[in-house]
Amino acid sequence: MDINSAEIIRILEDWNLWKRDIETGYLRDFYVNKLKKMLDSGQVLVITGPRRSGKTYIMRQLASILVKNGVSRNRILFINFEDPRLPELDARILQKIYEAYLEYLSPEDKPFLFLDEIQEVKNWEKWVLSIHELERAYVMLSGSNAKLLSRELATLLTGRHLDINVFPLSFKEFLKFRGIELKDRMELINNELKIKSFLREYMEFGGFPEVVLRENKKELVLNYFKDIVEKDLVRRYNVRKVEEMKSLLRFYISNVSSLVTFSSMEKFLRIRKDTVEKFSGYFENVFLIFFLKRFSFKVKEQEKSPRKVYAVDPALPNVIGFRFSENIGRIAENVVFLELLRKKFQNPDMEIFYWKDEKHREVDFVVKKGQAVESLIQVCWNLAHPKTKEREIKSLIKAGEELRCNNLIVINAELKREEEINGKKIKFMPLWEWIGVNSK
Repeated sequence: MDINSAEIIRILEDWNLWKRDIETGYLRDFYVNKLKKMLDSGQVLVITGPRRSGKTYIMRQLASILVKNGVSRNRILFINFEDPRLPELDARILQKIYEAYLEYLSPEDKPFLFLDEIQEVKNWEKWVLSIHELERAYVMLSGSNAKLLSRELATLLTGRHLDINVFPLSFKEFLKFRGIELKDRMELINNELKIKSFLREYMEFGGFPEVVLRENKKELVLNYFKDIVEKDLVRRYNVRKVEEMKSLLRFYISNVSSLVTFSSMEKFLRIRKDTVEKFSGYFENVFLIFFLKRFSFKVKEQEKSPRKVYAVDPALPNVIGFRFSENIGRIAENVVFLELLRKKFQNPDMEIFYWKDEKHREVDFVVKKGQAVESLIQVCWNLAHPKTKEREIKSLIKAGEELRCNNLIVINAELKREEEINGKKIKFMPLWEWIGVNSK
């Protein structure tokens, strides 16, 4: 289908600020402030993250702030490549849209290009590169795939692009959407009862922005899941063994916080190991599933060991996988993982692992910065049973000795205190407080 310049402009007017303000939703200031600073670099900005995590709204928020700060409205070009009114998407339509914009809007200075869900456009890389190299525009891309930057673009734009990862709402952002803004620790303590109640909701229905704001939460999560599977997995990767892929994905989502191997998946699901490995890579690329490696000083041992599996949002296990009340401990661990993962993306020096020794003693999270292990974190929701508490602490102390780390933390439902056990100080922190302090 061909399309003329006038039709292009009519479509673009729905997405742009040229004649009116656009809906920007709740301000996610952490991401917007970071992007504002990154704009000054003059490099191509690349925003990646799972579908429906809020990338589009964050780009809209930045565009609106630029206008409020004096940038002329006609210098903003926002294109949503998932708009069904646009014809077949390739580099030619990119150029046609850009030329139509220049013809009708005549920006008086270098424009800002917001290219939303760019992975929908075939062969977009060279066009973006030429626009950047010729300094025709400030360019910002978004996409729902970790491999948004193909090898070609990564090579062409080496040192000329900056990346930012957007996730569903952190708990701190969730609270802000609910009217509680934690500016200091005192506000955290003063709002304890509300925060506990909201944490329960967050653990059950997650942090996808629209889900947080709407009533039909389960239906929305199911629709998101379906969209990710159909658009980001089946269609994007041209998957033929769709049922095999879906059964593997459901297994992972139903077993968050568990140890898995590709070999065990082959035996249990009767799917070839190489297919399991390929599909697992797809799940990671679309930010649906994450795998956590075992801590080891030997790379070979680290690669051969089982990995722990986590979902991008706690709503997925609850809605797709299992009953919330029966698996709250595993959800709590998944929530802690997501907070640590957000920190990791903000701190390139930071690494996360789990720890396990030959006697099967295990610690959920090893947080490493540079060459040193910064903290060891055990997540145990219910510490009421003495044997459970003893087992968790023994593993933590052993790992602390082996990794020379004294910052030992047990995250749980209610207990808040510090105990000295075998000469080691153990901090017991309720999840609502730990996440309130650590959430970005």
